[in-house]
Amino acid sequence: MKKTVDENIKEVKHHNKMFDQIERCKIDLQKDPTNPTLHIRMGDLYLKWHLDIYNSGQFIDEAITEYQFAMESLLDSHEIYYKLGLAFYYKGDLDKAINYFMTALEKKNKYYDAYYMLAESFVKKAHFTDAIDAAIAAIECSKIRSSSAHYLLYKLYDALSFKNPKRKIKAILERIISFMLIPFDKIAVKNILVNMSYLRFLVLFLQGFYSIQLKNYGNAIEIYKKGIETAPGFAPLYCVLGDIYLSTGYFEDAITEYKMAIWLDPFNLAANRHLCRAYEEQGDYNNAIDIYNKLIAMAPNIPDLYSNLANIYYIKGEFDLAISNYQTAITLNPNPSWTSIIAQTMGFVYQENKSDPDAAISAYQTAYVLTPEDIDIYVNLGSAFYDKEDYDNALQIYRQALEFEPHNAKIHCNLGFLYWGKGDTEEAMKSYELAIKYNDQYDIAYNNLGVIYLDDLGRVKKSIEYFRKAVETNPNYALAHFNLARAISIVGDKVEAAKLYQAAQDINKITQEIDPRDIADKISELFD
Repeated sequence: MKKTVDENIKEVKHHNKMFDQIERCKIDLQKDPTNPTLHIRMGDLYLKWHLDIYNSGQFIDEAITEYQFAMESLLDSHEIYYKLGLAFYYKGDLDKAINYFMTALEKKNKYYDAYYMLAESFVKKAHFTDAIDAAIAAIECSKIRSSSAHYLLYKLYDALSFKNPKRKIKAILERIISFMLIPFDKIAVKNILVNMSYLRFLVLFLQGFYSIQLKNYGNAIEIYKKGIETAPGFAPLYCVLGDIYLSTGYFEDAITEYKMAIWLDPFNLAANRHLCRAYEEQGDYNNAIDIYNKLIAMAPNIPDLYSNLANIYYIKGEFDLAISNYQTAITLNPNPSWTSIIAQTMGFVYQENKSDPDAAISAYQTAYVLTPEDIDIYVNLGSAFYDKEDYDNALQIYRQALEFEPHNAKIHCNLGFLYWGKGDTEEAMKSYELAIKYNDQYDIAYNNLGVIYLDDLGRVKKSIEYFRKAVETNPNYALAHFNLARAISIVGDKVEAAKLYQAAQDINKITQEIDPRDIADKISELFD
């Protein structure tokens, strides 16, 4: 972003003025090095310069040093502890900041500024209940000049108001009060002036957006980087830069930008969400979990936060935690279609990972009540009944599903497996043939029908036809190669059988469909 000559001159004058003030204060300190007032003045100047969004310098350690010199002479001053807390807050050392704010409050109980900054510190640590308590305490200390505290309460209540109308009303009231009290609150007035100054970045955002639409990401990155160099304290610039990095696969860079945005604006839900996504893309699930828990503390009634967290726990193999979060998501979400999907996912976890068909059936039935037209629910529910060896209910579910979709190949294939498990080979074959009729690429149906012909009926040549069809349909189907090898070995072609077993072994290293020892044993048997 190019600056005009007038803007450059104005910024140079501003920096020169700050520098001159600090130099004069240094001269005064040389004359009177133990003067606490001068040290406080010097600390204030360094802090002001550090917080200037148009300044790229770091002067927070200098501010802390000056305040500490002053504290040696002012051990009972509430103000010096507050200023030290403020400096550590802006340095990012929140624990020290909180300790100093608490000490300031011990020295002066009714201290609005200390309570307000204590609340802001708790927000950055995602301790939102403590933040609300501190903001309320700040308001009690100063009824009139408490616009900032009311506005902080508004943001807290608003973030926590999902599906909570009472809290939403409280948020609206806090916002109204904060606007009414703005003229009496110096902090609020200062914040408004700072926010108004951000309008100058509108052109920069539009330039970057235009470059993104043209897929000229490098140019967009340069535009936003220059903006950050100009105003390193402007949070939205870090967000849009993080989004570009995330979309182009530079996850480490995206994480850095999102962290900066969140530090400057802890309530930025989008930045927190996108930070989670960046961590997930990296496979850094522990950090993603930490951020999701922070988001849930901030907005505990948003259901997809719990479902996203559950997905991560599932990936990590922590199935009980996954189920717990899926259950919370189901409880919170009023959307039937979305909730049905989550219930089915939870049923899958119970069935496949917890070996609990009863819990799986319960979850699938919940999904059925929400979206009875979803054919996948019937397939999953029938499978769960089969795992429970409740074949009658499984059969009833599949037949009911066929009333909705009589040409559904997957349901016919599942019916074939069910009949086969019950020992009804004839019905199993009919079902598999129907599955193939409605989907001539159904590799599983070809393979299973081949196994029936090979192992149950002893019709080896017929089984070979089906196994070859399964392999043609899915060349990466290890079990089909294995079964074709079994059939080929029976007709005496050991060389081809060995090749097929080897193919099954190679594919199985990736798909892990078969116990590797079974393949090795079959290869050994060929040449015994």
